[in-house]
Amino acid sequence: MLIVILAAIGFVGWYVYDKNQDKETTTSNSSASPAAATSADKWQATGLVVVGNYADADVVDLGSGRYRLYYSLEPEVTGFNGQVYSALSSDGENWTPEEGTRIEQATFPSVLKLPDGKFRMYYQNSNAIKSAVSSDGLTWNNESGTRIDTANSSGLTLTNVGAPTVAKIGDKYVMVYFGAINEKYSAAGMVPNNETHPLLWATSTDGLTFDKQGLALDSRNSVFKGWMDGPELVAWDGNENRLYFWGYKGIYYSVFADDKFSEPQLTYSTATGSQEFPENPPGDPTLLKINGVWNMYYGGHQKGIYRALLR
Repeated sequence: MLIVILAAIGFVGWYVYDKNQDKETTTSNSSASPAAATSADKWQATGLVVVGNYADADVVDLGSGRYRLYYSLEPEVTGFNGQVYSALSSDGENWTPEEGTRIEQATFPSVLKLPDGKFRMYYQNSNAIKSAVSSDGLTWNNESGTRIDTANSSGLTLTNVGAPTVAKIGDKYVMVYFGAINEKYSAAGMVPNNETHPLLWATSTDGLTFDKQGLALDSRNSVFKGWMDGPELVAWDGNENRLYFWGYKGIYYSVFADDKFSEPQLTYSTATGSQEFPENPPGDPTLLKINGVWNMYYGGHQKGIYRALLR
């Protein structure tokens, strides 16, 4: 239980540090929706869709005009046990919470609809990435074994792996996840987190046994200052596959093609002026095109799950 909690507190630790820093330079409205970045993508924030101490959202198209949003309880809440909840919607804007808990001892859920109509959830647990299956998306049964552990061929000493995202691309399943290095990235000066998070990737033919491919994107540079988290693989328009994730300044994306990840672009941010570590950046994005419009859902610490539209 302790390991699960420790695996989920990176975002919270950053937030506390950054909130104290930002008090010196900016005053914010804690109830306001984050504003979209000035970028070519023009995301427009629409506000909270799930209110509460929730994060790590993942949205799934159920077919027939129905959508399900999975999200996790934040770890500082009393009674935290890695709970994952869900809500239903027919328009992507109005979400009705479903009763009960979908699964426990799990963080960063990533849900994939399988060819046979069942669902598989990949999640972070005990310094590893594991999975569970469901016939209805509500009741989940853990699968035996571990999908990904901390061993790697990139020469990294990892203490944890997590925040998995999995997509079927061509004839293989592709997973991207963070690897946690237990040391502060110091080359860029003072940074909030005591861990360093690059992104790694792996492939599989059956969705269960994964072959590790090494680094997907390296955060150890002056742009990302050691931090990438919450990756999300998205089948974008025009047969393009994108990898979205968040860094200190906001949400970025990289194009995945020919087994390579392109240079990331900042697409959505709450940073203003020269802020290096803006308060409460949008975290752990999940995206889905609903009624012809791209919807992005993301966490806001101790606020809930926000939504933005691509205009």
